[in-house]
Amino acid sequence: MFFDRNRSSGAEWLVVGLGNPGDKYENTRHNVGFLTVDELAERARVPVQRLKHRALTNTVELGGARVLLMKPVTYMNLSGEAVGEAARFYKIPPERVLVISDDVSLPIGKLRIRKSGSAGGHNGLKSIIQHLGTDQFPRIKIGVGEKPHPDYDMADWVLSKFTGEDLKTIQAAVKKAAAAVACYVEHGPDKAMNRFNG
Repeated sequence: MFFDRNRSSGAEWLVVGLGNPGDKYENTRHNVGFLTVDELAERARVPVQRLKHRALTNTVELGGARVLLMKPVTYMNLSGEAVGEAARFYKIPPERVLVISDDVSLPIGKLRIRKSGSAGGHNGLKSIIQHLGTDQFPRIKIGVGEKPHPDYDMADWVLSKFTGEDLKTIQAAVKKAAAAVACYVEHGPDKAMNRFNG
């Protein structure tokens, strides 16, 4: 019995939503990863508020696997510190570290699932690649739309809040992204990509 209990405290997957902690960043483009983890937590009826591995965490069951939901509190550019620490602690290989991030090169609300890839200029992904020592980890990117014109500052754009129609579109996308996470964990990358890559 002891072993069962011991095993149940572990995690087989990390599902990491990227974002910045604090009220001023809520509902910004950069925080769609946080929103998706919140959606998964809501569905499982568990709050993601246990501070562990420099992240707000909680463990849920998804598709028969024990999954640690994570929202790093390191701020976006240092996300890898939290992810690397948790991956080492639970001995989770990169292919089971699923990262949810915003993507400015995708139309708003569009999802793209990848098994691996470069950071594509995203500082959160860059940090995770650095701390895991590989880019061979899966990610679900949520389109937040391109900046309105070339002179617009990228930092201002990703830290701007969703409003109006954009907000409705992103709320639907977050629900879809949560379903994509569950599908990826339970059925693997190919099924998830076929179903959710619009």
